[in-house]
Amino acid sequence: MNILLLGSGGREHALAWKMQQSPQCNKLFIAPGNAGTASIGFNVNINPNDFNTQKQFCLENKIDMVVVGPEEPLVNGIYDFYTNDAELNNLIVVAPSKKAAQLEGSKSFSKHFMQRHQIPTAAYAEFTLENFDEGKKYINNHSLPIVLKADGLAAGKGVIICETTEKALLTFEEMIVKKQFGTASTKVVVEEFLQGIELSVFVVTNGKNYKIIGHAKDYKRIGEGDTGLNTGGMGCVTPIPFADTNFMQKVEEKIIVPTIQGLQKENLTYNGFIFFGLMNNNGNPFVIEYNCRLGDPETEVVLPRLKTDLLTLFTAMYNNTLADITIEYHDGSFATIMAVSGGYPQEYEKNKKIIGLEKMEKNIATHIFHAGTKFDAEGNILTNGGRVLAITAQAATLQGAVEKSKNILQAISFEGMYFRKDIGYEFF
Repeated sequence: MNILLLGSGGREHALAWKMQQSPQCNKLFIAPGNAGTASIGFNVNINPNDFNTQKQFCLENKIDMVVVGPEEPLVNGIYDFYTNDAELNNLIVVAPSKKAAQLEGSKSFSKHFMQRHQIPTAAYAEFTLENFDEGKKYINNHSLPIVLKADGLAAGKGVIICETTEKALLTFEEMIVKKQFGTASTKVVVEEFLQGIELSVFVVTNGKNYKIIGHAKDYKRIGEGDTGLNTGGMGCVTPIPFADTNFMQKVEEKIIVPTIQGLQKENLTYNGFIFFGLMNNNGNPFVIEYNCRLGDPETEVVLPRLKTDLLTLFTAMYNNTLADITIEYHDGSFATIMAVSGGYPQEYEKNKKIIGLEKMEKNIATHIFHAGTKFDAEGNILTNGGRVLAITAQAATLQGAVEKSKNILQAISFEGMYFRKDIGYEFF
């Protein structure tokens, strides 16, 4: 198959790396890609949201499958664009419909969906400028901590946990009145705070059948000990010790199955990934959020652990034969640590030369996934984002995998580079 993969981050590098291993993969194009994906396939300068240019590229290059990495094209209706076009509707498109992508594109939509299908989630209320004063009263009377979520897409930064009523009221005003996240915070969902440990579970589904392809524990805060500002993700680990057979059975019965049944009942077309952001609350899973694509940096641990051919999963999804697929995993534990630019997640500089990558030996137990990188005119690799590199390692234990990742990072450097040294800390 000829494949077009959309996106430019660590998630896309990991997806490209995994798909390229399949005997089904003929030519792999990444739009726009980064310095890492250039060594796996062909980078093409097309914006993931430029559907018309993608159409011409697909026709000219005889593309058979389109895999969508980031969330924005999903919410913008990329699946509908391809399937409603007579020249493109024979392609396999790994994406939900625009309507189904509201599970990620609107916190309000997803909360109502969970209510309708009795899926465990935190109690909540939603507010706009029209009932702003009512929202302030609600916050004043709410127990602490309290969680405020921008309704729309906010690049993973639209969720703020407030320890005081004062902070919650200030955040509420920043979001709605001062438009902190633009149109994404026109509506704000105010939730109760769930105690417990977060984890993410990932499935491939066609809206009828599904296969769990992995789970991971993500670390969002910039500082060690889970302190400081929220980020897009500073690292993650898999498998998680508490996600045993008993817990995962609860996840399937209480959350995954009702979600898939809900998609069917509401006629929501879905062909792709569902990311279940969960909280383990005293041994019981609750949904914090849905995403309609793989997470980043979760992808960078989940796919190296997954032994099953990813393209086989995609074709089974399309052919309605997912039930026939057996999911297999590699042995051991996996850890990813993100190297980020100085100042991230606030102001940071780009175009810093990355030193040490050329010395890295190819090792089946370690992977360097590029998140925010590019080439300069001389072929040097430069930083090109807040999150720059994702270092994934495999070992017999989680602690061993984390140590291996840290050792690799000691040999890589760029001006201002920072990484958390405590990823996975609560498990060892």
